[in-house]
Amino acid sequence: MNTQYAVWFGLDVGKTSHHGCGLDPAGERVFDHELPQDEASLRDVITSLQDEHGRVLVIVDQPNTIGELPVAVARDCGADIAYLPGLAMRKAADLYPGQAKTDARDAFIIADTARTMPHTLRSVDRESDVLANLKVLAGTDEGLAHDITRAINRLRSLLLQIHPALERAFKRTVLTRSIVLDLLIRYRGPAGLRAAGKSGVKRWARNHTRKDPSALIDAIFDALAEQTLTVPGSQASESVVPRHAARIKALKAERAEIEAEAEE
Repeated sequence: MNTQYAVWFGLDVGKTSHHGCGLDPAGERVFDHELPQDEASLRDVITSLQDEHGRVLVIVDQPNTIGELPVAVARDCGADIAYLPGLAMRKAADLYPGQAKTDARDAFIIADTARTMPHTLRSVDRESDVLANLKVLAGTDEGLAHDITRAINRLRSLLLQIHPALERAFKRTVLTRSIVLDLLIRYRGPAGLRAAGKSGVKRWARNHTRKDPSALIDAIFDALAEQTLTVPGSQASESVVPRHAARIKALKAERAEIEAEAEE
């Protein structure tokens, strides 16, 4: 893909609005604003960038469904268009400071990744079989992402019902770490973890993860110590917890396969 652009315009696309970030060859922002999901607004921004700076590459994180209009407008404006696959996006995000996921941060990462790592991009061509395949894969990936979110919410809800302190110990993305899901599959919940004991759980975890799990296991057992009562329905809930944890693992693995196909 030709990298001689005056502006790399990253779009974090959304259902009702997008966030756009435009970077010049030096990486300086020339645009950084939210945009409504309508043709006129998108056209105004893209043509303004073209008039003021020159050749523009528009990069989207979703060429399908909610990304269809931005792609169509960019094409009609004569801009080049590219797609940054989800897996490449997440790998790139790890290289940037900050953990909070915001539309503005994502749009900047999309633009800067396109500017500095053009090999991660996929061309978006109206007649391309590659684009047709990407749309199918992107749609599947989007569906899997929603399925994962629902499964996580169900698992959190179960843990919150029977042991709020333990649910709090799995804050943010901790719950979806492989070792945490494996622990919940094996030990089921508070009762199973207590029965195995801290040393037993820590020993098992050390054999199933590359990183030292001590801090995680300490946090889990500190949380368990905060509640001595067994809430009614705990036994039934703990029988279901492993199923939800296993489903999240399976969905994540399936999504990784889809993302790998999109990157080929």
